[in-house]
Amino acid sequence: MEKHLHIIAFDIPYPPNYGGAIDVFFRIKALSESGVKIILHCFEYNRKRVAELDNLCIQVIYYKRNTSLMSHLSILPYTVKSRKNAALIANLKKDNYPILFDGLMCCYYLGASELRGRMKIYREANIEHHYYFELYKATPLGFSKLYYLTESFKFWIFEKQLNQAQQIFAISDVDKTYYATTFPTAQVNFIPCFHGNNAISIDCSQGDYLLYHGNLSVPENEKSAIYLCQQVFSKLSYKCIITGMNPSEKLQKIALQFPNIKLIANPGNDELKTLVTHAQVHVLITFQSTGLKIKLLNTLFSGKHVVANDKMVVGSGLEAICHIASTPEKQIEKCNELMQQPFNQSEIEKRTLLLIPNFSNKYLADWIIELI
Repeated sequence: MEKHLHIIAFDIPYPPNYGGAIDVFFRIKALSESGVKIILHCFEYNRKRVAELDNLCIQVIYYKRNTSLMSHLSILPYTVKSRKNAALIANLKKDNYPILFDGLMCCYYLGASELRGRMKIYREANIEHHYYFELYKATPLGFSKLYYLTESFKFWIFEKQLNQAQQIFAISDVDKTYYATTFPTAQVNFIPCFHGNNAISIDCSQGDYLLYHGNLSVPENEKSAIYLCQQVFSKLSYKCIITGMNPSEKLQKIALQFPNIKLIANPGNDELKTLVTHAQVHVLITFQSTGLKIKLLNTLFSGKHVVANDKMVVGSGLEAICHIASTPEKQIEKCNELMQQPFNQSEIEKRTLLLIPNFSNKYLADWIIELI
């Protein structure tokens, strides 16, 4: 029996070089390899159309976002209203296949009368009103700060649309509890992030630097990078590297103040993979306990020692294979210790027991198929 599935993606999920795109792309890839015939709906605004998606889906349909002023003035969140598109609902009505809505920003039509009776699945990216409120707190005074606060309030109201979903795929165990409590009529399951690793592959040779990586244009990640520069990396005698997309001028200036810190902007996929593979210690810090961080999973599959604060691992089930340190003093102490400690086969075995199969793409794809 053929299995068809509509997936509504908030962006073109290729290349998979930031958190949301990674989860979407590798989920599509895993579902396709497990026999699902995917009709992919993408909103395009900054990324190019690519053949890689045509190779995984039976159809890829693109839609323009409405980024006009009227989308900002709506009572709906801007990221939701700008993805209202009449062609999308028309295409969804052509059959009776299940629909997976990727992120709350794609849920404009979740409660549409035209889709009554359809199997509708919500894939969480974040608890959006929590996420935007944290962005508001992390952003200096200005228009962006006001925007994040307003979006947080709008998402808090709009989230009630999730009552129309039969299934919710939560990104962490903590979020699963939130959705199961808030939307008791839906079936809620914790489905970890999909990622680019088919197996645990770690180079155990001794590294000589520490690494922090992330999308540095996101306020949360910039805040973490600045914190590490000023509170942790500058206190170490080892080489420290910060890398990621689009670092601000402010972050670049701060990193330049410390001779042992190197900032690498916009690394290619191969360069980033090399940096992750050869780092002796990965320091993963966040000030938002929202969702499961894909960079944490990627690092555990392919990197050596991981030092993380408690907010990075909360709800992930991965605490046992990370070194938890939540103050600058503890982070400095743990980094100094692990820079001298070889990463060996017993560490790989510990990770294998926890990550395989529960966090493997094939296992997660088959679970989704069973649930739908």
